[in-house]
This record gives sequence, structure tokens and C-alpha cells, in this order.
Amino acid sequence: MRDVFRQNEFTVRPGSRPRLKNFDSAYTGGFADEEHAREKLRTDCEEMARLQDKLMAQESHALLVIFQSIDGSGKDGTIKAIAAGLDPQGCTAQNFKKPSEIENKHDYLWRFHLGVPERGRITFFNRSYYEEVISPRVRPERLDEQSLPPRSRAGDIWKRRMTEINNFEQYLTDNGVVILKLFLNLSKEKQAERLLERTEEAEKRWKFSPADLENRGLWDEHVKAHEEMLARTSTKAAPWHIIPADHRWFTALAVADLMARRLRALKLRYPAIKGEDKEEMEKARKRLTRELKR
Repeated sequence: MRDVFRQNEFTVRPGSRPRLKNFDSAYTGGFADEEHAREKLRTDCEEMARLQDKLMAQESHALLVIFQSIDGSGKDGTIKAIAAGLDPQGCTAQNFKKPSEIENKHDYLWRFHLGVPERGRITFFNRSYYEEVISPRVRPERLDEQSLPPRSRAGDIWKRRMTEINNFEQYLTDNGVVILKLFLNLSKEKQAERLLERTEEAEKRWKFSPADLENRGLWDEHVKAHEEMLARTSTKAAPWHIIPADHRWFTALAVADLMARRLRALKLRYPAIKGEDKEEMEKARKRLTRELKR
């Protein structure tokens, strides 16, 4: 089975200065179409399901999968496609929208930390704390809503926040949380098509918001903010991966490939049974065997 990526070609190297225009949003990894990629996706999803079972049993790590992008990139559909084959008992998805009044009264990481998975589980963040260095930067009125004291807004607040996020992710990593960060890279032309779908297709109209067009009008500002975010927060512990998003089927394929790789690298094992637990299990085995022979 062919690899989706060649030598991490879409991974942002720590210290680099990525430019989104240099990453092909229509890339399909050598797969001609969805039909040709279906077997690879099925294989990766089956492997993830097997590895998730070991993750739940071992309880030594958690997997936090972070999705960031501009509007219309397909985050919802990608999460749906990937999570469909996972055990729902060990998998959750968190959708972070505009913070509530109560959330704005807490530090900006508070609501996100509450959603971090416990060891043994997989959690998808549909948007994340990275919104806090994008949305209020592009739309300053949203920073005003946080009622921060003047000293908290002094200096380069965005650089400071990105440093704080790096420290937060290192803290999570040190505590067994594996972080997979995915930026879904959608072209401006393809975004127009996706937003148009939301006005024309009945099953997608519920997703439409006037804010979609407002944010589209700030496309260049969003690109600039995202590029700085990718440059400053791609670390050895938690690097960014820029995922081509013009083809929905390839986005799901690429994410499944990376998730399977990350879980595989943990070398997960079912826990060994030792000591008194092993003795009790042997007693139970003998008792049940006798009952079945009656």
C-alpha cells in the first residue's frame, strides 16, 4: 500500500517560515480519484480501530487531534469519516465556537483544557485554542470581549500567546497526551464553491452563516495570521501538518494515514496480567471451564 506523504512533505519543520501558497491544496498523493484511494482509507481505519483498542486497554497515552482551517475546509466531514470506524466509548469530538460570556471571563485556555482527553482516549478538536491567536487578531472586537486588564494586552500579545500555547502543549505531551495538529489547506476558489453549496443544497443550508462571507472578505489577513501561527507553534513535540483540502476524499485519506502512523509509533500493547490478578484469572478460568463441562 502506497504512502500518502513522501518524507513528511507536508510537515512544518520547527523554525521554518511556511507560506501556504507553496503548498498544493489540490494535491492527491498520486491517487487518481476517490475510488483508487478507498482501499488505503479502509486499511488505515481498520488499523486505527485495532490500535485504539490497545490504547484504551493500556491507558498510558491519549491522542488529541486538532483541526484548524478557514471556513469550508471540511473539518466536520473529515472527523465524521475518520471517527466512524472508532469505538465510540473511547472517542469524543469537541466543537469550539465563539466563547460564551462565562468562558470569556476565564483565561483563554480554560475551556480547551477541560476538553483534553484522559489517557486511553482519542479526542478531536474541531477548532481549538489556536482560534485565540487567529480570530481576535483578525477581528479585534473579539479581544475586547475578553475584558482583559491593560497589562495583559501590552506588547506583542500574539507572540506571547503562541509561546504560552507551546508551553501548554509541552506540558500535555509530558503527561502522555500525543498531539496531532492538522491545518486543512483550502484554496480561495474552492472555498467559494463550498460556501455556495451552503446556499443551494438543502442538507447544507444549516451550516451557512453571514460571518462566512465576512471572514472571506478578510482572506489575506487570515492567511497572514495562520502562517505566523504555523511558523511559531510547529515544535518537535507537536509539529503542524498542512493537509491539502480541495478534495474532501483526500483530506480524510491523509488524516487517517497520519493518525495511524502516530498511533503505530506508540508501540501499544495490551497490559500484562501479573501477580494476584493473574492468580484470580486462572481461578476464574478453571471455574468457568468446569461449569461449561456440566
